[in-house]
Amino acid sequence: RTGAGVQAAGTEEGRAVSHEAQRLSELRIVLLGERVAGKSSAGNTILGRKEFVSCRGTEQSVRRQGEVAGRQVTVVDTPGWFTLKETPAQIKQEIVRSTSLCPPGPHAILLVNPVRVDYERHRTSAKEHLELLGETAWRHTLLLFTCGDRLGDTALEQHIQTGGQDLQWLLQKCGNRYHVLNNQNRQDSTQVTELLEKIEQMRWEEEESTADEIDLSCKEERERGEERQNHDERLREREEEWKDKRRDEKLKMKETQEEKEE
Repeated sequence: RTGAGVQAAGTEEGRAVSHEAQRLSELRIVLLGERVAGKSSAGNTILGRKEFVSCRGTEQSVRRQGEVAGRQVTVVDTPGWFTLKETPAQIKQEIVRSTSLCPPGPHAILLVNPVRVDYERHRTSAKEHLELLGETAWRHTLLLFTCGDRLGDTALEQHIQTGGQDLQWLLQKCGNRYHVLNNQNRQDSTQVTELLEKIEQMRWEEEESTADEIDLSCKEERERGEERQNHDERLREREEEWKDKRRDEKLKMKETQEEKEE
């Protein structure tokens, strides 16, 4: 598939496809979660076709791409962890490697868990594995509920309200960002469109936050520069005062010496 894409890029049609891909808004997504949480199924739902094998556990991080709702979407599926077992080092390495598969980094990390799970255990394991990606990983994380069909007539907000303090903690760490997918109803494209819109909102907020941090950094640098300049000026003033004082002392000593000689 990759070889065909490279070859097509040299043709008129290939160049047109390449320009179209550049024109599309790009979104990069990483799926994280415990085993059998529905990560692979969620990836297939997002891309609108079966790209990830969901019948067996994923052992390596896998990247797939496609055009979805007018966007160029990259999805990285990762190996899941067991909540009651120590995660093998190889799985941890694959989780860390996942972000390098969508350079320069994901716009969103989707923390996947099915509705009606033990959120106490999920909170502990989620914290442990998110920290593998660095301290700022939570800033890019959205809580993605799968198995939305299990909600029945219960609204997602009602499920969240009755989910207990551990679910509330997870939501707070994710900046109260959440979404639900029903992987059994992939014909409902609105659930994917709404998810992508939420990810774009995250992206815009992060870019604005980064711009604010840059502005603040520039302001602080200017202030430090002004402080250094003021400090240097005070040093120069003190040096001039010292020179004047030494000059007066020498002049006074000379006058005293002349008086003694007379």
